[in-house]
Amino acid sequence: MTKNEARQKIIALRDELEEHNYKYYVLSRPEISDFDFDMKMKELEKLEKEFPEFYDPNSPSQRVGSDLTKEFVQVKHERPMLSLSNVYSEQELIDFDQRVRKLLETGFKYVCELKFDGVSISMIYEGGKLERAVTRGDGEKGDNVTTNVRTIRAVPLKLRGSGFPARFEVRGEIMLPFNVFNKINEERVKAGEMPFANPRNAASGTLKMQDPSIVASRKLDAYLYYLLGENLPSDSHYENMQKAKEWGFKVSEHTKLCNGLGEVLSFIKTWDTKRYGLPVAIDGIVIKVDSLKMQEILGYTAKSPRWAIAYKFKAEQAATILHSVSFQVGRTGAVTPVANLEPVLLAGTTVKRASLHNADIIRNLGLHLNDTVFVEKGGEIIPKITGVDLSKRHPMAAPVVFITKCPECGTPLERKESEAAYYCPNSQGCPPQIKGKIEHFISRKAMDIDGLGQETVDLLFKEGLIKDISGLYTLRKEQIARLERLGEKSANRILKSLEESKNVPFERVLFGLGIRFVGETVAKVLANKLMSIDRIKNATYEELLEINEIGEKIAESVVEYFSDEENIKLIEFLKSIGLQMEISKEEQDNRTEKLKGLNIIISGTFKKFSREEIKNLIDLHGGRNVSSISKKTSYLVAGENIGPSKLEKARQLNIPIISEEEFEELISE
Repeated sequence: MTKNEARQKIIALRDELEEHNYKYYVLSRPEISDFDFDMKMKELEKLEKEFPEFYDPNSPSQRVGSDLTKEFVQVKHERPMLSLSNVYSEQELIDFDQRVRKLLETGFKYVCELKFDGVSISMIYEGGKLERAVTRGDGEKGDNVTTNVRTIRAVPLKLRGSGFPARFEVRGEIMLPFNVFNKINEERVKAGEMPFANPRNAASGTLKMQDPSIVASRKLDAYLYYLLGENLPSDSHYENMQKAKEWGFKVSEHTKLCNGLGEVLSFIKTWDTKRYGLPVAIDGIVIKVDSLKMQEILGYTAKSPRWAIAYKFKAEQAATILHSVSFQVGRTGAVTPVANLEPVLLAGTTVKRASLHNADIIRNLGLHLNDTVFVEKGGEIIPKITGVDLSKRHPMAAPVVFITKCPECGTPLERKESEAAYYCPNSQGCPPQIKGKIEHFISRKAMDIDGLGQETVDLLFKEGLIKDISGLYTLRKEQIARLERLGEKSANRILKSLEESKNVPFERVLFGLGIRFVGETVAKVLANKLMSIDRIKNATYEELLEINEIGEKIAESVVEYFSDEENIKLIEFLKSIGLQMEISKEEQDNRTEKLKGLNIIISGTFKKFSREEIKNLIDLHGGRNVSSISKKTSYLVAGENIGPSKLEKARQLNIPIISEEEFEELISE
């Protein structure tokens, strides 16, 4: 390879890896497997070693991937939070063992731990109480997610027992259990949203939510695996983690102290099979030198410790036959293709179907009917097709073509320029869309109608008793009672719950309408800002964009919803029967214009209010939340751990900096 060729290849690899880093850490939407990413990284490192003249300190090979986001306050780690080097073979483990033995003069032990596939977290405890929780970020600084981590039941807010240091750091992994992950994805698919690729992405997305109540509802879990600080109980990492268990931390019971590489390899072999029986995802085994003193002797490279390594399991793959592709329609009209496969055993379960997500995936794979395809599961729960065995394709095989008409109602499909999915625009006449909207409306987080579920809605729809949401409120007792599996008792329960739904707060009614892109949080924002369905209906695209947290897609969707005459008829009907279509008078009475015309930014962590509560108070009193500092900013409400750059910029622009207490005085005047 010439120098010029090497330079071009290095630049291309750096650009590609940066893009994949962004999609993995920030968007939580990876496009390639960990193995493929690591292979590209190794290729880059090899080229940079061979051609040192192209060294760049900003190369992806020189840093830890970053999950930093603008929405959270960033905090500098007390100790760098580095990533581990990955290996995939027994020989690479032997090489690691030999490097360790060369640097250590005495005997040592290894600790083997399950490598949980979640989101890395660092937590500081002082006086036995959780002080703060920070994500890995870029290794030097991370996002302060303390409020969200406090909602995780596996994380102790106050330690048990005694003997813990006055101040110390504990590191671990935030996880989403399989059963919760599967439930979330089922809800996303029903809503016409893209399912999460794996539990790690779902956990990452959850941990970065602005509403802690939603985070709490996701039931995240946490496994802790490392203690740092002065005056730790022991020089043994293994013994320290046993102590951590006594203090109330969740530490994996499968951690093992190993004498030599032979026991390490045996541990890896055991868990390569047993991992499929765990309630959470693991993607490998972490091997650490047990002695903390020896860890210090071995030290660190620029981005990883020399005393630990991660053995990554290869994603399990199987070959099977693609029989057909079916197309499902969600409540928003999004059409999702699903591959129907010859049943094949993969990662301990029989796989018959695999999601193909959208038309682009089908086109990129170049799928043909009756192809022999490679299906992969690995750490991912939703099986995916990763490739095709072209040598086995029949010359007359027909290519898989994405449909042009809705499979349910025959309406021509549409695709917006900025989106990957195709949609059925017949929102008022397409059966799965109608039923999906009704199911969403009656769901627990919306109207919470007791006694109604997917099967009952399907039955009512088939019997012609309901044709849309409004039909729920015209149901009669005798109509419900005569249906299969129901009766008078069920009918009474359903009708009572429908009557009680007239007291459900406006923001939940708004969420229940199922406006595309208007989830729980957005519904709350719109309700708090505009206060009534009529003001939302009459708001222009530009006016909606003025509202904090409302972007172009949401604004466009809201305007589109209220431009449909059928939707207006539905809202007028729901109004007429007494559903809450505005913020209550009591809450409206509490609204003032004390902050009218003021642009306020908040930063840091607060004692009395959460960040979300302060944002709501700014809205309640007529102010405007802003996300960045400019000359137009009226106040910076500063809490603890505020980012120094934000503070400095506010001072440079002479923006008044006020405390939580001063903000409270401002709205109390």
